[in-house]
Amino acid sequence: MSSKREYTLEELAVHTLRVLRSIGLLLVCQPEGDKPNVMTIGWGMLGVLWGRPIFVIAVRPSRYTFELLERAGDFTINVPSRGMENVVSYCGTVSGRNRDKFKECNFTAVPSKSVHSPIIQECIIHYECKILYKTDLVAKALPKVILDEWYPQNDYHRLYVGEILHVYADEDYLEKLP
Repeated sequence: MSSKREYTLEELAVHTLRVLRSIGLLLVCQPEGDKPNVMTIGWGMLGVLWGRPIFVIAVRPSRYTFELLERAGDFTINVPSRGMENVVSYCGTVSGRNRDKFKECNFTAVPSKSVHSPIIQECIIHYECKILYKTDLVAKALPKVILDEWYPQNDYHRLYVGEILHVYADEDYLEKLP
């Protein structure tokens, strides 16, 4: 098992965004008293807002993770390593409402440093985020081309702005990137 160390957002952002665009990232959320749930995300934004490092995620209200995020108030983003493409795909097609994806994917939930939601040990980069703000997308503010392509059923995402409290990774993460 690789040891993990702290990094800055700037050191890991480019690698995280590349994996986000290629295979996706794993979002973990665990409200108090629940088991952890993992969901694949293919959309997200890293940056700075209100003078704080942030990770913005988009989750539809129909998703089980939406319900968990509303109760938890935090989440972790986990960057998968090379060889995890199949589990990333699986976590994006099966709901945690009826399945234990942590168990089925042989993931190890490891306590985070500052949020309740755990990280996935088998991943190589981790972001611990506390939800600062959330807002629903407004249909009339979106261009028709976006509405037609992504929202034909009017199932608009809620955006969650998470303040990144910790960023850490395996010391040899560069060798393990997909």
